[in-house]
Amino acid sequence: MEKVLIVEDELHARTGLTELIESWGYQAEGAADGVEGLERIVQWSPAIVVTDLKMPRMDGMELLTRIGELPRRVVVIMLTAQGSIESAVDAMRMGAYDYIPKPVDPIRLRTILQNASRQRESDVELEVTRRQLRDTGKLGPLVGTSPQMKSIFSLIERVAPSNVSVLVTGESGTGKELVARALHELSARRNKPFVAVNCAAIPETLIESEIFGHEKGSFTGALERRAGCFELAEEGTLLLDEIGEMPAATQAKLLRVLEDRKLRRLGSKVETPVDVRVVAATNRDPEQAVANGELRGDLYYRLNVFNIQMPPLREHPEDVQAIADQMIQDMNERHHCKVSGMKDTFLKRLIEYQWPGNVRELRNTIERATILAGAGLIGVEHLPAHFGEPGFAPLASRSRQPGRDSGVRDLEAIKAEAQRILDDRRTVHVEVGTTVNEAEKQLILKTLESTHNNKTRAAEILGISSKTLQNKLKEYNSAAEGAE
Repeated sequence: MEKVLIVEDELHARTGLTELIESWGYQAEGAADGVEGLERIVQWSPAIVVTDLKMPRMDGMELLTRIGELPRRVVVIMLTAQGSIESAVDAMRMGAYDYIPKPVDPIRLRTILQNASRQRESDVELEVTRRQLRDTGKLGPLVGTSPQMKSIFSLIERVAPSNVSVLVTGESGTGKELVARALHELSARRNKPFVAVNCAAIPETLIESEIFGHEKGSFTGALERRAGCFELAEEGTLLLDEIGEMPAATQAKLLRVLEDRKLRRLGSKVETPVDVRVVAATNRDPEQAVANGELRGDLYYRLNVFNIQMPPLREHPEDVQAIADQMIQDMNERHHCKVSGMKDTFLKRLIEYQWPGNVRELRNTIERATILAGAGLIGVEHLPAHFGEPGFAPLASRSRQPGRDSGVRDLEAIKAEAQRILDDRRTVHVEVGTTVNEAEKQLILKTLESTHNNKTRAAEILGISSKTLQNKLKEYNSAAEGAE
């Protein structure tokens, strides 16, 4: 039976909470202030402490600090009066698991206690993952031994077990979603849903429905009740990517959900309790976004309990080899290839490159090279044409190049790759006498096959636009029909 200590200076509140928590199957005791509470913690060894924020002799913040100095881990849940949310957020920064406003909502308190108990039970299992993190420099898909990545791993390890909101910032392609997934996998929520939503990809007219859900008939086209992302992520983790793109009205509603842990679907008259850990991400400077009126200041403060800043790849090139090695393993499995590694000249080019598209661009480059090589070692011949030269367009952005001649540039790029294949005929097994056009066709079809006919992904790997790929496929189909 789990022990819970209630530290509350008001006798009736302390007695009521003790009896309520005991009715849920816990072993509960009370303490009148922080001094008495610390004594009971040392003597009685509770697993969870529920403490008021404002108390005589020793308040909740000082008690939290003293608990953090103990040799054993104790989960701390803060009780706070209405209007003291900022103090509760500060407490979470200092290590509190969660907070609950007064008057206490029994449903929310019971949910938090259950989550805290699950977290303690999973701590032993998670220690294996933490040991891997310390010994190998890997945390799931995140890889790195540089000081920057070690610092990020340390933050993730520290923050993951709590229920605190996290804001992940950094340039596009630095791996912000991977951080969110790592936070999820290192928490007691790891067996529950992980839901990611890109706020920039949803039309403004639909984003509120997408996130909070709607009732049947709440707007034209709402033919049935639909759960939003919050409800889909119940007891799990919700990633709100590109949070600065969320409309102001939706930001206000999100803030209320974060503070009250209840939401109201579009068209509904009732509130639905939710138990979701929120991670937000943005590639903008959030403080500048607040100054520009794009992000609400109060929402930023509420989300930014912990900030994890992902560095651009160019700032930790010493991690490129380890990241690329991991990606090759992934691509071998995904595309049924047998690449054994990278030639020194290839690796040198990767390390010297500035990677404006960051880890995402590196992944596209490695995926493409693995497909082209098929087996053996990847060499510089498997890099895109003019890789690293002035004016070179990264794979991650080629399909979005502006201007009327983008289709021409696409064709030039793929023609150059076809010529490169002819220069190294082992790449896709072309034979002597093959034309550039035929090599181009083999390159396109092989890439499509490797992506299981995912045309968007194939175009990205080839470094061409989806429209150019569609045009080439139509050309091949027309030629085949004409030959029949």
